[in-house]
Amino acid sequence: MKSGTDDAVSAAVATIPAPPPAGEGQAPTGASRARRPRRATAERREEILRAATRVFGSRGYHNGSLHEVAAQVGITHAGVLHHFGSKDRLLWAVLEYRDQVDVEHLEGKHIPGGLDLFRHLTTTARVNAARRGIVQTYTVLTGEAVTDGHPASDWVRERFTILRGNIADALRTVVHERAAARGETVTDPELDGVALDRAASSIIAVMDGLQTQWLLDPSAVDLADSTAFAIEAILTATLAGSDRPHPTAGTGPVPPEPTA
Repeated sequence: MKSGTDDAVSAAVATIPAPPPAGEGQAPTGASRARRPRRATAERREEILRAATRVFGSRGYHNGSLHEVAAQVGITHAGVLHHFGSKDRLLWAVLEYRDQVDVEHLEGKHIPGGLDLFRHLTTTARVNAARRGIVQTYTVLTGEAVTDGHPASDWVRERFTILRGNIADALRTVVHERAAARGETVTDPELDGVALDRAASSIIAVMDGLQTQWLLDPSAVDLADSTAFAIEAILTATLAGSDRPHPTAGTGPVPPEPTA
């Protein structure tokens, strides 16, 4: 029986069709074979990618070995390298696959803008609740990426930069659409610039933090509902602009200075 992760990989990694039959008495040319990799090759890559997702998700990049990936597929270490070249390249393939899965069902296969982006994020959280393997792999690899020299560091950094920009742009679209509907222009500094960047970072942090809690104790955290609640709370606070209440304003207890 396939797992939710296996189904997701099958959707994200398309199997390349076999070449059409040659004409009577005529064999396929070398060029046609080169343009159409054998079905077995595409299926093997898919199997390796599934196995690597499980290994990296459960053991991390550094502790997860290509020998373990190979063993799960029933091939040799050299067989994995034949298809992906190196462990680093296999990691990149896993990371790219993870992002492909998130947008596979969307028109144009890219995230939407405006209010639809936030609906997409809450939908993603609901879908993630049924694909633990993908969430675990992402959480482990992004956590490891903060260590020196990790091969995923640049990918994770760039991903967060792009995602912060997409969310801030979506917020800006919502702000200006609301203002236009009232026949107004946006003049509140809390509805642009740094304020929207801060909200974007907060949404990413909440989503990733909830995923970690859910992975550790799924019975204690409703991933979909908690994510929707947090995103709606941040949206509500952000769209209030300068009128946003500040219930935590003031000085709370100050922790003591650490002793030498």
